[in-house]
Amino acid sequence: MNMDMLKIVIFIVLGIFAIILVAYFVLYKLMNKEDAKYARQLKRGNETNSFSMEVIYQKLYMIYLKIPFLKRYLIKLRRRLEIINVDDEYLTRKQSAKSLTTALLVVIPLTIAIVLFTRSNILLMMILLIFEVFVVETIISGSVDRIDDKLLKQQVNFFAEIRHAYHEFNMVEEAIYQVAQTEEDEISRQAEDIYEVLISDDPESELEKYYDVAPNSYLKEFAGISYLTKEFGDRTVDGSSLYLKNLNNITQEMQMEILKRDKLNYKFQSLSVISIVPTLFLDVLKKWAVSQFSFTNSFYSGKSGFIVQIAILVLTFVGFILVRKIKDNNPANNTVNTQNPWQEKLYNIPVIKKVVDLFIPKKGTKDYRKLVELLKKAASKQKMEWLYINKMCLAVVVGVVSLFMYTQLHKISIDYIYKTPTATSEYDIIRTNVRI
Repeated sequence: MNMDMLKIVIFIVLGIFAIILVAYFVLYKLMNKEDAKYARQLKRGNETNSFSMEVIYQKLYMIYLKIPFLKRYLIKLRRRLEIINVDDEYLTRKQSAKSLTTALLVVIPLTIAIVLFTRSNILLMMILLIFEVFVVETIISGSVDRIDDKLLKQQVNFFAEIRHAYHEFNMVEEAIYQVAQTEEDEISRQAEDIYEVLISDDPESELEKYYDVAPNSYLKEFAGISYLTKEFGDRTVDGSSLYLKNLNNITQEMQMEILKRDKLNYKFQSLSVISIVPTLFLDVLKKWAVSQFSFTNSFYSGKSGFIVQIAILVLTFVGFILVRKIKDNNPANNTVNTQNPWQEKLYNIPVIKKVVDLFIPKKGTKDYRKLVELLKKAASKQKMEWLYINKMCLAVVVGVVSLFMYTQLHKISIDYIYKTPTATSEYDIIRTNVRI
């Protein structure tokens, strides 16, 4: 048993080493092609050498865009990062490629380990590989959350500088402009956007546009009170500026939010990944139990053993989702994409549209009005058609999984019946020997 484990560990190390070598030679060859030159042109400022990580991330970004499965995650990353980076295409590409590369460096060795440890159990292997998708989601969202936390901490210093600048200039737009020139890149770009809103010809409509792309609610509040102060002037309340009082209130809210996020990050540190790790050892524990206690083979070979393994995997999956939901700091993750989501694309297929329309209540009926009211109360941006697409897809998935489960249980029952006499006879022999 120990020699087998040692061989597996050696194979894993050799596999990782081989992957690193292949990746190195591939990147070395690709650095001299035209895409790399195009990536270098995107860089503003100092020149970089041919092996700079800046250029490598730009090149990896172009490669990831050509891979269908990775392209989905790359676009998802872009949507969140381009809000923070505000028109900085080079930085957005770099951070997107860096986050996705980090996720792949974790997932590839994990995939090798899963295949090696569960190669005798195809069902368990497939389930664990599906879990990897959620691991990728966790790593990617975590990397973007760190950038968002960094921006939030910069805002505290930014608002402190705004207070001093406002005392000096007594003009909101001038104070924002002066502070934007000295702050760090992330918050400086947001400050410049707010400044452009305040000096525009139609600041009210520009403010509404900024609300749609602001990275967090605190910058929305700051932009709102800055606009009101510029348009209607500042007031003195209890001997102090109303604008500075509101600014102080926003700062206190941000400090409480930063403290809450730090506590959550500490409490749930690596907990999402740890919640999945035990499933990797299900097959190892099964082999150990069978090798040490032969009578456990009848349990694992029957329906009971199969059901228990599936139940453990389901509980692990539910626990993983709950941990992610509790730790989630960004309300943007819970919003629904209303710009041509997959439900809309699916509904536009004529055959599927006819089937879905058969289940949707007719307009003007009691059921239709009830569903519309429920969607409004839930503040959902989903359309009625999207809701029924979700229901029908869930029904199909549950039906297919249930059919597969019943088929597997039936097959296991048949195999168990064929193997039961041998197990029973051995057990009877042991009992007979004990009695003698």
